[in-house]
Amino acid sequence: MSTFDFPWLSAMIALPAVAAMAIPFLPDKEGRTIRWYTLGVAIADFALMIVAFWHNYNFQSSDFQLIEKYAWVPQLGLNWSLAVDGISMPLVLLTGLINTLAVFAAWKVTNKPRLFYAMMLLMYSAQIGVFTAQDMLLFFLMWEVELVPVYLLISIWGGAKRRYAATKFILYTAAASIFILIAGLGMAFSGDTFTFDMVELGLKEYPLVLELALYTAFLIAYGVKLSIFPFHTWLPDAHGEAPAPGSMILAGVLLKMGGYALIRFNMEMLPNAHVYFAPILAILGVVNIIYGACCAFAQTNLKRRLAYSSIAHMGFVLIGIASYTELGISGAVLQMVSHGLIAAALFFLSGVTYERTHTLMMDKMGGMAKVMPRTFALFTAGSMASLALPGMSGFVGELMIFLGISTSDVYSSSFKIVVVFLSAVGVILTPIYLLSMLRQVFYGKQSEELHLDEFVQDIKPRELFITACLLIPIIGIGLYPKVITQAYDVKTVELAEHAREALPVFAGQQPVSLYSQVFSAPTLANANVAELIK
Repeated sequence: MSTFDFPWLSAMIALPAVAAMAIPFLPDKEGRTIRWYTLGVAIADFALMIVAFWHNYNFQSSDFQLIEKYAWVPQLGLNWSLAVDGISMPLVLLTGLINTLAVFAAWKVTNKPRLFYAMMLLMYSAQIGVFTAQDMLLFFLMWEVELVPVYLLISIWGGAKRRYAATKFILYTAAASIFILIAGLGMAFSGDTFTFDMVELGLKEYPLVLELALYTAFLIAYGVKLSIFPFHTWLPDAHGEAPAPGSMILAGVLLKMGGYALIRFNMEMLPNAHVYFAPILAILGVVNIIYGACCAFAQTNLKRRLAYSSIAHMGFVLIGIASYTELGISGAVLQMVSHGLIAAALFFLSGVTYERTHTLMMDKMGGMAKVMPRTFALFTAGSMASLALPGMSGFVGELMIFLGISTSDVYSSSFKIVVVFLSAVGVILTPIYLLSMLRQVFYGKQSEELHLDEFVQDIKPRELFITACLLIPIIGIGLYPKVITQAYDVKTVELAEHAREALPVFAGQQPVSLYSQVFSAPTLANANVAELIK
C-alpha cells in the first residue's frame, strides 16, 4: 500500500496509458478532437506531477518517497512497486515537460492521427514507469514497452530512410535489453533469497566475479541507450529520420534513461564493480566528447549534427558518474536535465526549419536570417546553451563535472590532467560546429530552390510558446542552479559516500593514486575502509 492516501505515481503512469486506449473510440474524422484530447491528458499528467511533488516530496531526505507496493503476479515475484528519490524525481518532471511540449509540437500531424497520439501517450506512460519502478522485472517491462512507440513513430512518420532507421533502432535497443533481463535474473537468484525488489537487490552481497559480470551487462544495455561509443550508431540515423516531436523525446528523455540507469544500477547497486569500471567510464566519456564533436562537424544534415552533439554531451555524464565526488555526480544529474531541455529545443527548432524549407541539408539552406529573424534568435539562444555559455544551464552542469573530476582524490594527477584536458578540447570544438551550423543555415548562400521571400514564414505563436517553455528553465537554471540542485543534493552526497565505501586502499593508505598503475584495483578494503577514506 502507498505511503500516502493517494497513489500519485500509479496515477501518473495510468493516466496517459488509459487515455491512449480510449483514443480509437473518440468520434473524430480530421484529428482535431484527438490532438486536443491528447494535449489535455499530457497537461493533466504534468500538473499531477507538480502537485504530487510540491505537496508530498521532502527535498531534505535522500530516502525513497511516495512509495507504493502492490502484489501483481506473486507467482513470478512481480510487484507493482514504485517510488522516487532525488535522482528520479527531476527526470520524471523533465519527462512530463518534454512529452507535453512534444504533443503540442505535433499539432500538424494528419497521417494516422489516432495511432500517432496513442503512441505518444503510451510512450509518456512507459517513460515515467522506467524512472519510478522499484521492481527489477517491472523496470524491464516498462523499458521494453517504451521501445514500441518509438519504433512506430520513426517507421511511419519519419523521413525517406525511416524504415532503415527504425529497424536499426529496434535491433540495437532490443538486443541490449536482453542484457538487462539476464543481469536482473542473475541478481534475483544470487544469494539465499529470491527477489526482484531493487532495494533488496542493492543490499545483497555478490561475489566479485559475478558483480563484474553484472556491471558489464548493464553497461552494455544502458550504454546503447545513452549512446556510448561504440554503441551509438543508431542515434544519428534515428534522429535524422524521426519527426521533430520524436526527436524531442529521443534526445530529451530516452538518452537520460540510460544515464539514470547507470547511476541507479551500476553505481548505486554494484559499487564494488564500479571501482574497476570507473576509470573506463571516464575514458569512454572523453572518447564520446571528442568523437561526437568531430563527427558533428563533418555532418551536412542539420539533425544528424545535433545528434552527434548529443553523443558528445553524454560524455560529460559518464565523467561525472566516474568522479567519485558529490560535485561530479551532481553535475552528471544536472547535465542530464540541462541537455534534455536544450536538445529538445534545438530539435524542435530544426523541425520548424524543416517545415519551411522541406530539407535538412544545410548546404541547401542559407540566408534564412532575413526572413526568419525570430527563429534565428531562438536557434542562436539554444546553440549558446548547448555550447555552455555562462548564464545558461549547460555551463553549470559542465563546470560542476570538471570541478568534480579535477578535485577527486581517487585518481592520479596525470590521469585527471589528461581527462580534463581532452574534455576541454571537446568544449572548444563544440562552438566550432554549432556556430558554423548557424552561419551556414542562416547566413550562408541562399538557395534558389527555397524562394524564401515568397513562401517562408517566421516562427508562429504556438512554436514560439513551445520554445519559450524550454528556454526559460534553461536560463533559470543557468542563473540560479539551486532551483534544480536542491532536489537531489542530499541524494548525491549519499551516493558519493556509498560509492567511496567500496574503494580499495594501498596497505591502509589514502586512495590518492588508486588508478595510477594501469587502472589495476588492489584487494578490496576491509571493514575499516570508511574511516580510512574519511
